[in-house]
Amino acid sequence: MRLSTVSFRYSRRGPWVLRDVELTLRPGSVIEVTGRNGAGKSTLLRLLAGFVPPSRGSISDRPGVVGYAPDVFPVDQPFTVAAYLAHMARIRGISSTSAAGNLAERLNATHLLEQPLGDLSKGSAQKVGLIQSLLAPPDLLILDEPFAGLDEQTRTELPVIIEEIAARGGTVAVSDHQKQLQDFPGADHWLVVDGNVTTGTRASSPRDTSSEESSPQVVIEVIVDADDADEVEQKLRADGYLTRRSS
Repeated sequence: MRLSTVSFRYSRRGPWVLRDVELTLRPGSVIEVTGRNGAGKSTLLRLLAGFVPPSRGSISDRPGVVGYAPDVFPVDQPFTVAAYLAHMARIRGISSTSAAGNLAERLNATHLLEQPLGDLSKGSAQKVGLIQSLLAPPDLLILDEPFAGLDEQTRTELPVIIEEIAARGGTVAVSDHQKQLQDFPGADHWLVVDGNVTTGTRASSPRDTSSEESSPQVVIEVIVDADDADEVEQKLRADGYLTRRSS
């Protein structure tokens, strides 16, 4: 798959979100996409998945089966989890329900299947988004902040699934503030800064120097109910903040 001088903006007179992007995605590769909030990572991933067309340039040789999990799963739909996954399977021409069941088991989500989508927590909704992206074995898998809100078991299993997809020749692109893939063997790394994308491997991965002047740091204390502590901490880490607990 190839991006040739791809630029994108959301309106005809709007600012350019991405400019003159030149990228090649190799079969069997895993790509970690990094950059500050608002840099254009999610837009780049939506372009890769085919959800939006480039404003300029071209994208060629996109694989036939694309799986995509957004950073925020749309829970305002009138389905239970099981009914939603069955609906998505039918759309993709999958008649068997075994794929959803197997994925739910691997991602620690079988207890969610009869819950309404609207009742899901952030982490549970994230699991449903991941499962639907994997229903048909993808040739190209696009994951936007997939680790946000996940429990430890699912955080451990998801890289295994990613590795399996790459091993059979699929391509996986992941944006990941939580750096779960930073030590993934052989991963490529894309850095998005001010609409530009630079590439490298972990040994020579590009760095975001846009904020490297030593800026002062402050400590802000946040007090939450004990029952909400895990979810709040996960959200803060997903946004790039360091956290420390005390009681």
